[in-house]
Amino acid sequence: MSPSLSCSKNKEVMKAYRSLFAALLLLAPIFSQAQPPQAPQAGQGQRLTPQVMARMFPAGVVSPEYNADGSVTFRCQAPNATKVELDCQMLPQAQPMTKGENGVWSITVTPGKPDLYPYAFVVDGTKIADPNNMFIFPNEGFKYSLADVIGPEPALKDIQNVPHGKVSYRFYHSKTCGIDRPLTVYTPAGYDPAGSERLPVLYLIHGMTDTYETWFKVGHMNNILDNLIAQGRAKRMIVVMPYANPYIEMMRQGLADRYDSMDTDRVAAEIINDVKPFIEANYKVKTSANDRAVAGFSLGGRQALATGLGHPKEFKWVCAMAPAIFGNEYETNFSNGTYAPVNSLNKNFKLVWIGTGTSDFLIEASRGLDAYLTQNGVKHTFYTPDGGHTWMNCRDYLAQIAQLLFK
Repeated sequence: MSPSLSCSKNKEVMKAYRSLFAALLLLAPIFSQAQPPQAPQAGQGQRLTPQVMARMFPAGVVSPEYNADGSVTFRCQAPNATKVELDCQMLPQAQPMTKGENGVWSITVTPGKPDLYPYAFVVDGTKIADPNNMFIFPNEGFKYSLADVIGPEPALKDIQNVPHGKVSYRFYHSKTCGIDRPLTVYTPAGYDPAGSERLPVLYLIHGMTDTYETWFKVGHMNNILDNLIAQGRAKRMIVVMPYANPYIEMMRQGLADRYDSMDTDRVAAEIINDVKPFIEANYKVKTSANDRAVAGFSLGGRQALATGLGHPKEFKWVCAMAPAIFGNEYETNFSNGTYAPVNSLNKNFKLVWIGTGTSDFLIEASRGLDAYLTQNGVKHTFYTPDGGHTWMNCRDYLAQIAQLLFK
């Protein structure tokens, strides 16, 4: 090969190399991104660091916020609203909230005492639950949010440093209603269903439109029993919380054509014929009437009176919390067989207990029942604290009766 041809060839090769090198420079960023990831150093892999969490879940509105001075700040983001109010059971009436930055409305209030308070926001006339609060009031209708105000000293409703029981969700078949139904069951700390300990049972009924979860999630009955048992102020017991409104599901399945809100017969029959056998088959419990109690709030109080006073061979402890009885219908109930004859109560029952707040709209009927029992010489307890038809009072009622039952 001649020197001239060799030189020409070398020039062409060098030109090709220079072109390839320029292309590699342009592609270098792409190649670097396509490289396999380097092995993370020890302790540095894929982790939900605060920075990662902040990107995934941007900071939202904090509500409710519990302040050091005992007050509570509620916030609602509604940038297009013209009026927002706080409707809360710690207040006598709904209070206007103030609009601030980013369309966030707020209000700071101080409750009269630490407690668990249902509340909602009213946005231009429409009531809504607090979208930033995970704690919701179980109810068949509107779901209120819950503000749990803790005082400087823990109350009976609060979790304390004591042994804790367990709340279980169970299901059973109701022959009375023709459907499968839910309930919740509280068992005290240390209870072993396979052990030898047998416990008495309280059947605890919720109010109208409440559910089998309400005594647990709003009543905090598990904390109240845990604390009273640990303090030696209450006997160890199992608490059964049935769902005392079968009509919604029965109507859905075509087994009922209406919602009988004042019903007591079906509820009593289901507790005695379905719930009680289920509990006695699945838990180590005492099975005499002396070891069974029934209690309830509002409509549940009405149902507890009919279930307990109407079946003295099944229950010896009957407690009605602000019972939904009207006028003097209790007199009719004693005469028509809904309740046992009034002159048999002292012989058949260990405790007849009625509790209704002085501001409760049902107080007059409760006073009438108290007077009727007194006139007929029936030993009973009538408890009348301050307050109205609220779950704040319900927790007090439960604390009162828990210290009396099975003693």
